Amino acid sequence: MNLKNRNFLKLLDFTPEEINYLIDLASFLKYQKKNGISHRVFEGKNIALIFEKTSTRTRCSFEVAAADLGIHPVYLEPNASQIGKKESIADTARVLGRMFDGIEYRGFGQEIVESLASYAGVPVWNGLTNEFHPTQILADFMTIKEHFGSLNGIKLVCMGDSRFNMGNSLMVGCAKMGMRFVACAPKEYFPDKDLVKQCLDIAAETGAALEFIENPEEAVKDADVIYTDVWVSMGEPDEIWEKRLADLMPYQVNKKIMDIAGEKCRFMHCLPAYHDLNTVVGRQVYEKFGVDGLEVTDEVFESPQSIVFDEAENRMHTIKAVMAATLGYEYKNQ
Repeated sequence: MNLKNRNFLKLLDFTPEEINYLIDLASFLKYQKKNGISHRVFEGKNIALIFEKTSTRTRCSFEVAAADLGIHPVYLEPNASQIGKKESIADTARVLGRMFDGIEYRGFGQEIVESLASYAGVPVWNGLTNEFHPTQILADFMTIKEHFGSLNGIKLVCMGDSRFNMGNSLMVGCAKMGMRFVACAPKEYFPDKDLVKQCLDIAAETGAALEFIENPEEAVKDADVIYTDVWVSMGEPDEIWEKRLADLMPYQVNKKIMDIAGEKCRFMHCLPAYHDLNTVVGRQVYEKFGVDGLEVTDEVFESPQSIVFDEAENRMHTIKAVMAATLGYEYKNQ
């Protein structure tokens, strides 16, 4: 399978076979790293990492993955480039495309990363936009395969706010891979109707199932994976906390919810998670609203059913696979 010079902007652009290939490549590269087998196959190449939104896992994953592949990464922090300010996205892309072999973008609207890809002339990778987070989904699916052996037929319940990049991307990924996706939230927090229609069309071809359920206890029955994310996204004003807590506290992932799902169920979260009082935000919410856990309780987060750190590690392996494949690494899937 040849993915050389492809962009990685959203999973809608890839076939189930291509997604499986990237996951298998990630597993192969993970095996090599764990066994000390060097794979610095891109010595002399350089990539630009554009971060308009900061991140721990995404930045570290790209930088470590690049180093493992022999690539030199250049990190452009939120105030370190003129993209969209003094220089248009098209002009920025054409400049960086002359200097770098690949470009990662993490920031705001999907149209920005799509525009970069249109003009760069080198592979562009989406590290997160408001609409999609495809590298996270690859890591999630790799982790599910490690724990369950397969993706086909897996029931994944997305609890809480399903309107933005994580809910969108999980729904797209599940539709592509023949999984059973359940969005569990108040109706106003369900994914965009146009994207739902698109995913239903995909599901009709792959055998996937999409459900939208407001009752948490009904939604999580027989779930293989319960997935949640923070209730307030980066950049949203503090005033919305009160409404989000009122709307979404019934959708908190707690022991009761996990017990209904059963022992086989695993808990996943893209992180960071507000599960205790050991963060500034966690303490502020506790002081204002009197709750010591938000989207997930500490009991669940620290339980044996939680596989969030397997998931976090796999960000690096799957990002490495995306870069390697699109820069021309030849891997024969066994």
